[in-house]
Amino acid sequence: MVAVVDPDEDLVRRVGQGDPAASQALVTRKLPRVLALAQRMLGDAAEAEDVAQETLLKAWRQAPRWTPGRARFDTWLHRVALNLCYDRLRRRREIPTDAPPERPDEGPAPDRGLLAAETGARVDAALSGLPQRQREAIVLCHYQELSNIEAAALMDISVEALESLLSRGRRALRLALADVSPKGDG
Repeated sequence: MVAVVDPDEDLVRRVGQGDPAASQALVTRKLPRVLALAQRMLGDAAEAEDVAQETLLKAWRQAPRWTPGRARFDTWLHRVALNLCYDRLRRRREIPTDAPPERPDEGPAPDRGLLAAETGARVDAALSGLPQRQREAIVLCHYQELSNIEAAALMDISVEALESLLSRGRRALRLALADVSPKGDG
């Protein structure tokens, strides 16, 4: 078995020993990515925050038992977050709608902000309309910035299967967003 180099190994060890500064560092380092992953998978900020909190709680509980060298901690953390997202998606009994929920305008100028919010909502709606495995592949590679090898390992599929999911997902997104200009000018 090849030992895995893990940049989080020392931090996880210190968390496992009860070091409060290490726990804070772990949250600071991992929360933004876990939250972004959950937000993209679930499309709901409140649920994403719950998943992120539960993921980090599991990480904190697992830290004393973490075995370095078997897998990267970050990969394990992403798997936990994805599993929690899947649990929530399975429990949902909502009826999908054609219209995405309205989003607050956070842009610098009213017209630019409104256009950006509309485009963001369209992208989010198109992403949530993808089959679950295609959405997972897109989120892991494009939003979480994992390599194809890392994402394939996380999804427990071959790199070729991941690339196929990415290709089909991108094609579906292009079709769903064909009328959206890259510059946002219509």
